Parts: sequence; structure tokens; C-alpha cells
Amino acid sequence: MNIRFSNAFDSATATGSKARFASGVSPRLRLIASLAGVVLLVAAVWILLNGGLFAPAEKPRAAPPVKVAVAVNSNVTVTERTIGTVIANATVQVTARVEGQLMSAAFKEGDLVHKGDLLFRLDPRPFEAALQQAQAQLAKDQAMLTSAQNDRKRYETLFKAGASSSQQRDQADANAKGLVASVAADRAAVRMAQLNVSYTQIRSPIDGKTGPILIQPGNMIAANGTAPLVTVTQIRPVKVSFSLPQSDLPRIQDRQQAGGLTAAIDLHDQSGKPLIADVDFTGNAVSNTTGTIELRATYANQDMRLVPGQLIDVSVALNNLANAIVVPREAVNIGPDNRYVYVVKDGKADMRIVKVLFDAGATMAIEGDVKAGDMVVTDGQLRVLPGKPVSIAGDNGGGHASAKK
Repeated sequence: MNIRFSNAFDSATATGSKARFASGVSPRLRLIASLAGVVLLVAAVWILLNGGLFAPAEKPRAAPPVKVAVAVNSNVTVTERTIGTVIANATVQVTARVEGQLMSAAFKEGDLVHKGDLLFRLDPRPFEAALQQAQAQLAKDQAMLTSAQNDRKRYETLFKAGASSSQQRDQADANAKGLVASVAADRAAVRMAQLNVSYTQIRSPIDGKTGPILIQPGNMIAANGTAPLVTVTQIRPVKVSFSLPQSDLPRIQDRQQAGGLTAAIDLHDQSGKPLIADVDFTGNAVSNTTGTIELRATYANQDMRLVPGQLIDVSVALNNLANAIVVPREAVNIGPDNRYVYVVKDGKADMRIVKVLFDAGATMAIEGDVKAGDMVVTDGQLRVLPGKPVSIAGDNGGGHASAKK
């Protein structure tokens, strides 16, 4: 009986205590406690779903897809490509050497002319009259010279016979010598007048092609005027001027010593065949502004396909690389310190450091731990991790890197 009474008493006491506590707590505190309980419950559920027993299993990472090509052995010609300019061997501005009226032109604008061909005619009449005057003066002085020489002989004879004075003899001798000089001057005047008459016919100084007539017939022109009558440009042969980086100088010099340097001129015409010209000039200084050196090649231009001032594509073969490893240009990646390629071996991508020997545009000749037959990654490198698996996307057909032979 005592024990049951005690338990009943304790239970009644506890119930009374809870009732007193509950009656003493404010509704606001009860609301806060309820919200805190809800937050704790939500947090527990989230932890269970995301990191606990109910979290989904992590999927294994798929190997990134890549495209590959096969590295090949090939003989590669190291070629520099640049833009060149066609320049004329000679360009002459034709002017008149005497003053006069321009009477006619003996050619049509754009005609091909040869050295010595007649281009223009000036009015020759004033110069022909001057020539006749010079010739008449020469004839007069020659007659006077003959008379003076005869007088000198007579006075010399009389002086020896004591019939004349030495003064008379000396005077006759001086007159004869003076007239000799006059005759020489007259002859020079005749030759000058003859030259002036020949200058009334203006002839081409070179073989070439004429430009437009800049002064039309009928105009008065001055001797050696600043305005030319026409410009004649030599177009057979022509020069092709181009510049290469100074870093190519050793290969340029080696090639010239080994047997000469040639330039291939690509006109992008229907024939598709480049024009070949021998490089016969190398500049004597490197440009301070561009860091390049000028070279010139001579082309016969018999078909007149090149025109002075024309811009053309020029390529120059500087070296030959025998049995070089060639890969597509897309396979070579640029790193912070060097260049590298990814070689796919046993399904994994292996990074190989390489050195580029020549960039041909579509392909590169390289040197490094890559051999012929290796599969190199050409697309998808950004997703590749060194030493990790990769999957070859699509059918590459055993694509090979092409090389210029």
C-alpha cells in the first residue's frame, strides 16, 4: 500500500509541475520553439537525402570524345610565303632636248616600242636654218684660211730674200693660225646644229611599253622640261621585289651558296602553275622598321603576264627536311613554356613535348617524342586530361597528316 501511494503521489506531483510550467510559458515562446523544431526537422531530412543513406550514387565520369590523325614520315620543303611587288627594270620619262613646237607623235598610247624607235617630231625648220648658217660660216672661214696660208708662204719667201720684214712675216703667220682656230669652231658649230636637227626627232631610249601621251602635238615645249612627253616602261624582263624575316638570313645564304635561290610566283590563274624566277639580288641591309631583308628575282615576262606595280604571292624554298614527322596543325597545342601534342595510346591521352621545325599552314613538321604511326589528338583537347582515358569520336578513316614533298 505504501509503495502504490508513493507512485501515485509522484505522478500527481509531476503532472502538477508540468501544468504549472505550461501555464507559465508565453504563447510567443511556444511559437518560436515550434518553428525551431520545424527547421531542425527539415535540415535533418535534407542531410539524409543528400549526404546520407538516401543520396544517389555518383556516376563515373565518361571519357571525353576526341578526333585523331596519324603522324607520318615525309620529306618537307621549308618554304617562306610573302607578298611581292613587280617593278620595272627601267622607267624613262621622255622629254625634248631642244625647244620647239611638237608636230606629231609616231606611236599610239600603250604601244610596245624598241630602242631607237621614233616617238615624236618637232618642227625642224629653225634648226635646219641654224645648220645652214653654221655651214656657211665654216665655208667662209675655210676660204679665208686658205688665203691666209698662201700669204704666210709668200711672206716667208720674201723674208728669206730680204724683201719683207720679220713683222710682216709674223703677222701673216698669226692670221693663218687664227683662221685655223675659227675653222675648228665653225666645224663644232656645224656639229651642234646637226645634233639640234636630230633632236627634233625624239626616239625611245629603251625597249618598253609606252604610257599615255602627256603633251599633245601642237604645243610648244621647252628643252629638258619638267613635264615629260610620255613615259616608257621596260616590261621584259621585270623584277619581283619581296622581303623575308631576318631570321631566315642563314638559310637564304646557305641556299645561295649551295646552288642558287628561286622564287615561285603564284598568280592564282586557271593554269595553277607558278612562275619560276631566279633570285639575283639580296639587300645589303636589314630594315630597322620591319626587321626584314629585301630580295629580288628576275622574270623574263615574255608573255607580259606581270605588270609593274602588281602585288603577287611569292614563295621561296629555303630548306629540305628529310623524313620529318608531320602532323596536322590542329594537333599542336601551345603551352605556357613549350608546345605539345596528345598521343592516344591504350585508350589514354599522353602529353608529349614537341618542337615545331616548320609550319606549312595545314600541317607542321615537328621534333620530339612522337613517331610515325602515333595517333595524335586534333580536336577535343580542352576536355582531355593527361594520362586519362579518351574515346575516339566518329570514323577518322585513319586520317593522315599531309605534307608537301
